[in-house]
Amino acid sequence: MATNIFHGLRISCAALALIAGAPFAQAEPMHGIAMYGSPELPQDFVSLPYANADAPKGGKIVTGEGGTFDSLNPFIQKGSSPWQLRYMLAESLMGRAYSEPFTLYCLLCETIDTDEDRTWAEFTLRPEARFSDGAPVTVEDVIWSYEKLGTEGHGRYASMWEQIASIEKTGERSVKFTFNTDNRELALLVGMRPILQKAQWEGKDFTKSGFDQIPIGSAPYQITDFDAGSYVELTRNPEYWGKDVPFMRGQANLDTIRWEFFADASLVIEAFKAGELNSNREFNVQTWDDQYNFPAVERGDVIKSVIPHQRPSGMTGFVMNTRLPQFSDWRVRQALIETFNFEYINEVQTGSQQSRITSYYSNSVLGMQSGPAQGRVAQLLAPYADDLPPDTLEGYTFPATSGALNDRQSTRRALALFKDAGYTIQDGVMKNADGVPYTFEILLQSGDDENQSIIDTYTQSLIQIGITPTITVVDRPQYRERSDTFDFGMTTIRRGLSLSPGNEQKAYWGSEAADTEGSRNLMGVKSAAVDGLIDTMLSSGSKDDFVAATRALDRVLTAGRYVIPIYQWNISRVAHAKQLTYPETLPIYGDWIGWQPDVWYWTE
Repeated sequence: MATNIFHGLRISCAALALIAGAPFAQAEPMHGIAMYGSPELPQDFVSLPYANADAPKGGKIVTGEGGTFDSLNPFIQKGSSPWQLRYMLAESLMGRAYSEPFTLYCLLCETIDTDEDRTWAEFTLRPEARFSDGAPVTVEDVIWSYEKLGTEGHGRYASMWEQIASIEKTGERSVKFTFNTDNRELALLVGMRPILQKAQWEGKDFTKSGFDQIPIGSAPYQITDFDAGSYVELTRNPEYWGKDVPFMRGQANLDTIRWEFFADASLVIEAFKAGELNSNREFNVQTWDDQYNFPAVERGDVIKSVIPHQRPSGMTGFVMNTRLPQFSDWRVRQALIETFNFEYINEVQTGSQQSRITSYYSNSVLGMQSGPAQGRVAQLLAPYADDLPPDTLEGYTFPATSGALNDRQSTRRALALFKDAGYTIQDGVMKNADGVPYTFEILLQSGDDENQSIIDTYTQSLIQIGITPTITVVDRPQYRERSDTFDFGMTTIRRGLSLSPGNEQKAYWGSEAADTEGSRNLMGVKSAAVDGLIDTMLSSGSKDDFVAATRALDRVLTAGRYVIPIYQWNISRVAHAKQLTYPETLPIYGDWIGWQPDVWYWTE
């Protein structure tokens, strides 16, 4: 069995500007911008440090996905498109370097300029920038893209648009954004929105989903073949305009990228074993150990690579919709967490090989520290003390069980919490004082076998305390529609978080996002503390305040008991054809290499 395991990731002082924390002041137009400090790479850098600038071109990658799709426009609210298209069809003014906590380098632009307080950002476009049809990328395309996406695009773009006071053309190739919010991150975020071609949509409905209009972008790949709901194939554009841009050297090396879709997600690994796919990312360690021992692995034709990373764990698990009365009381949410027998489920699912998520930013310097809040963290929480979830200041930890199938202590704790909240078991059913049964719906996506298995076990524990939930399984388009409109009681959640959290936090758990359909605030958090701490984080001019604000936010979210967490994924497990190769130098966001094929290349 061949296994590649990379240890000892190197992080330079410049790369960890988040830790070093010097304030940033832009004195003149630059080739890049960092949230704190200065970009690590100089003006004349050749390529990103984790990209092989001499990588050969050619080959293909074929991966599998559970589910289906009914649209090829990932930039609108309607329809369900392959998630990868959001990153593959269009480029942005700047590109993110995954070797640094939050640093961008020019892509469509050749320079960025901003003031010391970052109240505006001005970009100058590269004269050679072209869309895939050969048309130049213009300032008009940039302005139209921001307005169209902000007003008619997917809900994820609305927040950015609302924080732009004005966009003005300042030269033939230059455009200036002025912000109406005190948010230092906006100067970076404004460089990361997709730029689409204005001319393509003249006289057409941008919000219409389906397959008639595939958005035209400037990216290296174009959709060249697809079968609705079955597969999508992209081909590298041999005339791609940006192949010599430093940011892109060593990227977009593969000739073909293909995604196969399976209604039953369990068929993905079978297709991989049969050779229909040549790369597969595995999330279950037990499956990794037990099922990746087929002949191609033994022959060395398939390599098992383990790729580490150093970003926060994020939050993965089952989220409770606090918009509904069933989940509005923290005591009920805590009782439902107590009923979830993680230790038993972990043994069944992974052989107890994966640790549990302990907070949203665990596994990183930004994670809350155990015990009572101290120092700057306590100071930041003090103004909200009367409204904080219980145990925020003292320190909240998720409960543990004995690991037995029936854990009596956790059951007693859950029943006591339900009683405090006004519920008792009456004739074998959990009911309130009026005799109304306590129940809720669990919404799952078809083909999600692992989460369905976990929920089946969880349901048995719930039945033991008189609760019988309704489990609804729907296909991917229905799931997206229902989750976008918050039409669920409990459902799955996965929020990947970074070492440079910023404006996206408002979309994840800001009060305004709680009532915005399509936002990612699935739990419906409305908290003055959360909103205030996000604002503090965004306006922080130093490392100390930024880290303290994030740790304080981590405490409030974790003690809010909004999610029943499951496993941490602190490594990526990727099985792939031996010809598929990635560079030896790994970025701190090493798991990004496991997700996207950007820097992979084909070797014979």
